[in-house]
Order: sequence, then C-alpha cells, then structure tokens
Amino acid sequence: MSQPFAEPTTADVAVVGAGIIGVTCALALARQGRRVLVIDRQAPGHGASYGNAGHLATEQVFPIADVSILKRLPAMLMDPMGPLRLDWKYLPRALPWFTRLLLNLRPAPFQRTVAGIRALNEGSLGAWQRLLASVQRPGLLKEDGSLLVFERAASRPALHALQARLRQQQVPVDFWAADAVRQAAPQLSERLQGGLFFPATGHFIDPYKVLTELVAAAKSCGVQFLQHGVLDGRLHDGGVVLNTEQGTIGARQVLLACGAHSAPLVKRLTGKQVPLDTERGYHLMLPAEQHRLPFAVTSLERKFIMTPMEGGLRLAGTVEFAGLDAPPSMARARQLHRLSQGLFSHDLDARGATEWMGFRPSLPDSLPVIDRVAGGKVLLAFGHQHLGLTQAALTAEMVAALASGEAPVSSAYRLARF
Repeated sequence: MSQPFAEPTTADVAVVGAGIIGVTCALALARQGRRVLVIDRQAPGHGASYGNAGHLATEQVFPIADVSILKRLPAMLMDPMGPLRLDWKYLPRALPWFTRLLLNLRPAPFQRTVAGIRALNEGSLGAWQRLLASVQRPGLLKEDGSLLVFERAASRPALHALQARLRQQQVPVDFWAADAVRQAAPQLSERLQGGLFFPATGHFIDPYKVLTELVAAAKSCGVQFLQHGVLDGRLHDGGVVLNTEQGTIGARQVLLACGAHSAPLVKRLTGKQVPLDTERGYHLMLPAEQHRLPFAVTSLERKFIMTPMEGGLRLAGTVEFAGLDAPPSMARARQLHRLSQGLFSHDLDARGATEWMGFRPSLPDSLPVIDRVAGGKVLLAFGHQHLGLTQAALTAEMVAALASGEAPVSSAYRLARF
C-alpha cells in the first residue's frame, strides 16, 4: 500500500545490486540524465559476476534441464561431484521449485522458454558491442566463437541431433571434424572426435575487469556506489524508501537487480512471491595456463567449460542446488581439474590454482524477470540464471527503455507470470 512521503529523495533511481546486471543498468540509466545510486552489501562485482565462466553464451537457447532430469534425480542426490547436483538436505525446500521446473518442460511452456531465451541471446552480442565501444574497451570481448567437443563415437548422434535443434532456432552452428578441431586448437587431445563450432559467440578476457571498467564509466556519469546492505523497503506517493544498514534512502524509482537475493525485496515492494532459487556455480582458475586455448571449449560428455583469460584458464560449469546458506563445497571446484584430464595432449598445470563459488539466480522457467510494476516505481531485472553476463548489456537497454515508459513490457519476462 502506498504511504505518505516520508524521506527526502536522494536519487532518481536506486539500484539494489552491484553485479553485472545492476552496473550495466545503472550506467544506461545515468546516460539518460538520471541521478543513480547503486547499493550492495558487497563491493561491485564481488558476487556471481566475479567468477562466471566468461563465455558470451548466445548459443545456449535451451533451459538447463529437460525431461531427462527425472531419470537423473537419484544421481543428483547421491553423487556430490556430479555436474548437476541437488543437496539431499535441501530437497524439501527445493521440491516446489523443481515441481514448477518440471511443469515448464511441457511442450507449450518449454517453447515459450526457448523463444524468450533466444530473443535475449540474439540481441546480446550487438548490445555488448555497443556498450564496450561506448567505454572505449571493445578488446575486453573476443568475438572468436566457441567449441563444443565430443570424445566418444557413441556421442555423435546426440551431437548431430543437438545441431539440428539449434539450427531450427536459427543458432549459427557448424560441425567440425576431428582434424578441424586439432587445426584450430592443436593442444587438444587427438582422442576428440570432433565438435560443434558456434561462430556468433565469444568470451571476455576478464569478467571482473569488464565490470570495473563499467563501474568507472558509471561513476564518470555521476553514479554513486554505496556498500550497504538493504534490509527492507516501502512505497510512498513520491516513490520508494529503502531501509539500509546505514539508514534510509529515498528514490523516485528502485531497480531490484540483486540476483539470487532479490526475492525478499520483491515480496516487500510488490506483494509477489517469486519462485527464485540459486544455481551454485564453481570455477577453478589456472594461472599457469594462459595460452592453451584460442577460444572457450566445452566438453559434451564431461559437461564443463574452459575459457582462456588474461589471468589464465578458467574451468567452470557445474551446477549445485543447495540454497544460499550452505557452505561451498570446494571439492567441486577441484574436480574440474580432474575432469580436464584427457582432453589435452598434456594435462593442465594446476600450480597456483584458485577456487570460487557463486550464486546464479534461477527461476523455474529459466527466464529472467525484466519488468516495470507499481506504477513504474519498481523496476525489476533478475533471474538470468547462468546467462547473466551474456544478457546484461541488452537487459540494461531494456531497463532504460522501461524506466522511461518508452517500451512495453514483454510478456515473456513479466513478474505477473508467477
């Protein structure tokens, strides 16, 4: 319910969340002439945005799960090192979310999901090109494609079936035979049978550096950053008041872009209970491996990705459902090095390796919420699952248009779908 104006307005837009989504949106809003304040308990980019795989994953138009998840559920519960894991202690809390996920795998909602992901991914490369050019740092993105490799001859039919499904969705994809794989990436093992090459993808040489460059650009446009925790919020006639650990902040609009932590504020400000959970993702950074690969390479059978970066080779890609409170299981990060063994002519050098875990915000239909509600006082941009980096620049353009009332809200991303 709207309340009388209670606090002075200190910003036109208060952005809750200083990850890649919040920062890109803050910059876009500031460039429209708005006074923007970004609030986060952590320093900018120190959540999920810090350790992502760095892959511009425009080819990933299908949700993370399919109907085979029912067959895999026992392994998800029993195998702590599996590529897709559900902590059995978290199962009672996760069960409603997984039930909704399974319902969204029916043909009609599944097609809506694919169409929604595809629409965002198709515009993501161009949006990133525009954004990085505007901050004079286009070299942070290498537009050199990516490769999905397979090792077993028995995997060939599944790979060709995937290629056919991707072509149906107009995803650019080419089949590479084994000799083409070795020619492009000679340090890969000769045991590889071939793969799918995605020419319209790329990778970021350092995801955290991308974010810090955007933070600097935002500050030059007048954006302020506060390292405060947001505890609560309420609407009033003039906008919104946020209660933080350091006091209250007033703004005409608020953008909730705090990833996996968004649900409580969404509930408080909109009354809507959002079925938001988290895919806990892990990475292992190998600083001694800076020149092994020319582009990101994913293993079909082993289900993880290897991305070359300025600071070394980043191995990432496992998914764990265990909530926000359970401690990280860094054995899952170390497992990534074992998974890499056999994919190269000489095994990767793990000296100086560092481990990381972060929370990817995930909704059961695999689509984000990008919306304008409460008469335009509340903007929403969260739930991008493992595609937050890929879709961030385009999301920022969409949010800037929504903030001005210049664009209708796409039905695919509305909060009201829940």
